[in-house]
Amino acid sequence: QLQLVESGGGLVQPGGSLRLSCAASGFTLDYYNVGWFRQAPGKEREGVACLSTTDSSTYYRDSVKGRFTISRDVTKKWAYLQMNNLNPDDTGLYFCAIGPRVTTAQAMCVMRPVQSWGQGTQVTVPS
Repeated sequence: QLQLVESGGGLVQPGGSLRLSCAASGFTLDYYNVGWFRQAPGKEREGVACLSTTDSSTYYRDSVKGRFTISRDVTKKWAYLQMNNLNPDDTGLYFCAIGPRVTTAQAMCVMRPVQSWGQGTQVTVPS
């Protein structure tokens, strides 16, 4: 079973930062692309940042470019999303996900060929 567990969400003031963590349980992330997705109330889930395990290339949606950074640790058991200069539009439930390594980072975020989702962690940035 491919289990992912997110942590690190919370309430942060505009302009603040958060670091989300995603732990892989029972497997390593070597064989999968990794992505962070978010879902705001009443909106569809959207890809925020994705990473290709094949060449370590990354993809970010336009609204987070320059503010968010996706990474993976050397043990391949953890993935992270560093979020800086947060604004109210970043509010939502953030999910970690894995997908097949044959796809690109962009395809992971846009097409969402997800094999497993985490349970989500809430990020709230008040206006």
